[in-house]
This record gives sequence, structure tokens and C-alpha cells, in this order.
Amino acid sequence: MSDTIEPRLTDKRTIDRYLRIGLVDEKTWERHLKGLADATEKAAPIEATMSTSIDDEDEDNDVEA
Repeated sequence: MSDTIEPRLTDKRTIDRYLRIGLVDEKTWERHLKGLADATEKAAPIEATMSTSIDDEDEDNDVEA
């Protein structure tokens, strides 16, 4: 296997599948992760609030038969 990983294979949502089927080597993946730059200082804090809960929304959408 190559020592580098194609960028299209590094998606966090699909890497487990690629590792399982052998498209990406586990050791190569670990080296890739260790080689990533620390972007902590670039992060921005966010605030979020929810106006309604999912349960409240479901009750509003109930249809009586």
C-alpha cells in the first residue's frame, strides 16, 4: 500500500468502511492522522439554542383520525 492516502478516501463518515474492505491501510491511516496540523487556535466558539424540542414538534404535527 502507498504511504499516502487519496484525499477522497479521508472522509470521516466513510473511513471505517474503507479500512474494513482494505482500501486504506490501518497504519497509513494512523500516520495520516498524526500528521495533521493542530487547528485548535482556528476554532471559533459558537452558541446555539433550540426553540422547541423534537417531542413538542411531533405533538404539533399529530393528526387526529
